[in-house]
Amino acid sequence: MSSRRRVERITTVSLILVAALAASPLQGQDKPVGPPAPANNRSFDESAEKKNQPVSAGSDGFSLQNDSGDFRLQIRAYAHFDGRFYAGDQGALAVDTFLLRRARPIVQGTLGRYFEFNITPDFGGGTAVLQDAWLDFKPSPKLRVKLGKYKAPVGLERLQSATAIHFVERAFPSAVLPNRDIGVQLHGELEGGVFSYAAGIFDGAPDGGSVDTDLSDGKDLAGRLLLSPFKKGSSPLKELGIGIAGTTGKQSGPLPAYRSAGQISVISVRSGITADGTRTRYSPQLSFYAGRFGILAEYARSDSQLKQADGSRHSLKVKAWQTTATIALTRDHAAYAGVRPKQPFDPANGRWGALELAARVHGFALDRGSVDASLVDSEKSVREMFAWAVGLNWSLTGNVKQVVDFEHVSFEGGAAAGADRESENVIFIRTQLAF
Repeated sequence: MSSRRRVERITTVSLILVAALAASPLQGQDKPVGPPAPANNRSFDESAEKKNQPVSAGSDGFSLQNDSGDFRLQIRAYAHFDGRFYAGDQGALAVDTFLLRRARPIVQGTLGRYFEFNITPDFGGGTAVLQDAWLDFKPSPKLRVKLGKYKAPVGLERLQSATAIHFVERAFPSAVLPNRDIGVQLHGELEGGVFSYAAGIFDGAPDGGSVDTDLSDGKDLAGRLLLSPFKKGSSPLKELGIGIAGTTGKQSGPLPAYRSAGQISVISVRSGITADGTRTRYSPQLSFYAGRFGILAEYARSDSQLKQADGSRHSLKVKAWQTTATIALTRDHAAYAGVRPKQPFDPANGRWGALELAARVHGFALDRGSVDASLVDSEKSVREMFAWAVGLNWSLTGNVKQVVDFEHVSFEGGAAAGADRESENVIFIRTQLAF
């Protein structure tokens, strides 16, 4: 074959490939880029159909979608089977127990290009609770509108998925900040995620709690600003986040319950005292993950106006802080969203999943003025708590994780005649199933 004819054939094939690529639609930047198509005789259209199968099943759940992927229904779930064992519990304040801490089926998806939804009930503990039910309108990554019931945009560890937290139970700041609330918020990301924000108006969940029914006309304003200055590029500080969050609003009604790491009540408010007035909460926070290492830190303070039965008014002030550090003992990456093992459990091939070691210190304090004003029962209410914990997280696969923690909590006050409550030593175990 002459060199001229060979050049003509190569040129013809090249023009056909260029035309085929030009006729195909471009992928949106907000969708993950799939792997390159294998070198075979299947057409481009056949490869595109394979990327958008109407029905799929995998480690992230089960899904149904149309050809474009704009309408998508995904079924997911996770469950936590826990054990709590209180060593040296001479005061018999708690019972060693196994429990189904969480059992949450999740129905989520998209309704066209601009709407996402999520419905998540929880059957943990043998009760049925609607944890999440929200709709998110997303005309742009810079501006989205979310309404329904969901996590208030405040606590750093609270906003972390329960499947990704480094210990079985969250640290004390989560007990001072709201859990899930009902309302509407604006949120978005600017400069490719360097700056993110959320601001909304909510019914007003109590410290550490959620709300389903509003008991007063008062509402909370809540907001969070997060700066990730090195988000772009490949800096070692790429996953550094620095934020500030808070809420304010007028609320009335029952006061929240505060608990120890072992989930034992530590504050007993005297009868006849209710919330009545402005409640303000704020929380500076920081997270950093790089390679196998991770750190998470936050501080939280809550100041609530109260009314006693005789009409007098006082303030109940509590504060909490925490620092958590993690290191992957295997060659896996630490992340706010949790460790995903590079080598899922497969002993036949010498693969054992990912191991993560975690350590934490955290504290809680009740304002001295609240005790002096007799707002709480001093023989049942601690003034301060300090806790340290170590834990080992074994992610066998992206769907199965085994957790073992030990936590020691020391108390100031909380016993008869002003004495200190006996220290708490708890062993936690957890088996997690998630898909």
